[in-house]
Amino acid sequence: MKEQTLKIYWKLLPDFSWSHLLLRIPLAVVFLEQGLSKLPFDPSVGAAFAIPKLVWWVVTYGEIAAGAGLLIGGLASLNLIRNIPYVAELGDLITRFSGITMCSISTGVIWIVSKPESLTQVILYDNLHVFLWVGGLYFALRGNWAVATDKKKSL
Repeated sequence: MKEQTLKIYWKLLPDFSWSHLLLRIPLAVVFLEQGLSKLPFDPSVGAAFAIPKLVWWVVTYGEIAAGAGLLIGGLASLNLIRNIPYVAELGDLITRFSGITMCSISTGVIWIVSKPESLTQVILYDNLHVFLWVGGLYFALRGNWAVATDKKKSL
């Protein structure tokens, strides 16, 4: 009886791993907040860090796109729209590209702002950017396919 109830319960819930959701939202919020804080676009802010106008534009809109892409890519894992042709694949690509973008931006921040002398200094004293980098790397490597395989293994 209990197993039947649990199977019905899991079928009603979207096919989405809670661990994915709990990792996606904070990462997306941080990147969205950082990107939106740079609006309206002002190249003089980037010039203060000796960053060219084009690179500062890519960073500003890349942070916004990466945060939004992480959330949109996660929505493609929901049962309601997942069965539409190519939605699951497109959501996976959006998630992976957002992860790559997060890694790229975090690497740039570590190099430009921290100016580390060694990898040990980055790991010990720049924890936030290391966590953002590792979170982006996770989604770049795993995408959304971890969501589908986690749920199938648990049933």
